Amino acid sequence: MTLEQLKVFVAVARALHMTRAAETLNMTQSAVSASVAALEASCGVALFHRVGRRIELTEAGRVFVPEAEAVLARAGAAETILADLSGLRRGRLSLHASQTIANYWLGPLLNRFHELYPDIALEVVIGNTAQVAAAVRAGEADVGFVEGEVEEALLARVAVPGDRLVLVVAAHDPRAELKALTPADLLDMPFVLREPGSGTRQVFEDALRASGLDPSQLKVVLELPSNEAVVSAVAAGAGATVISDLVTASGLAMGTLKQLPLTLPARRFYALRHADRYNSRAAQALLALVREPEAVPGIAPAAPVSRPRPRARR
Repeated sequence: MTLEQLKVFVAVARALHMTRAAETLNMTQSAVSASVAALEASCGVALFHRVGRRIELTEAGRVFVPEAEAVLARAGAAETILADLSGLRRGRLSLHASQTIANYWLGPLLNRFHELYPDIALEVVIGNTAQVAAAVRAGEADVGFVEGEVEEALLARVAVPGDRLVLVVAAHDPRAELKALTPADLLDMPFVLREPGSGTRQVFEDALRASGLDPSQLKVVLELPSNEAVVSAVAAGAGATVISDLVTASGLAMGTLKQLPLTLPARRFYALRHADRYNSRAAQALLALVREPEAVPGIAPAAPVSRPRPRARR
């Protein structure tokens, strides 16, 4: 049994598809299949059912998944510590970020980091706020960047200036001419929103509750998993949306979108790390960059690291 075989097994167990797992690993399908077969032969246990063209985890495979993930996490931590012994001249930094941050905010920060530490390999995975927090909690990400509030005792946070949510419709939508909005207007218009679990949707729904409105009363006609899909549907006339001003900037400039007069609070972004896991020098260097106002154009200094306080039980 090798670490490479465990890595392949976990990828296949997550995808339940040899070809998709091979794509994520940058391997051929035959190499992935051979690795899984070799692991099964070495331990004398079938880890997958082959049902036609589908594969399913056997009971042994299901039980083995968390054990394999734990071994890979420990191996990654050991590699990180050894890399730190050579300073910032080698190593890898795994980052997970929510969509708005990854697509519109993170680029200048990573460019500056690469200029300073060119030998540190950067790996970026995009998900929503809930997925990013889960990756940091599981040790799959060294640092996560999210838009939504995350209150978990295991996750330490660094607050950074973020963006502001805006309400927009298509430029040809009749509502584009509204000069003021009432609660009835909001509840009457169709909405295209990000999926539950996204930071953007969380902040919008929290703002509605603070204003005395129930988010469940909104007419949500579409839920889409990306900012670009949401903006495209809105520009085509599917309805209104509340989304980051970073995302709508080009549509507003080109005249395909129109902003409506709804004031929403500015929101902070958060850098997350696991409070109890080893914090590598590469991760420390990245967070230090976020704190330096002159380090990254357009990014102001961040607040100190904070660890959420457990909520009192009533």
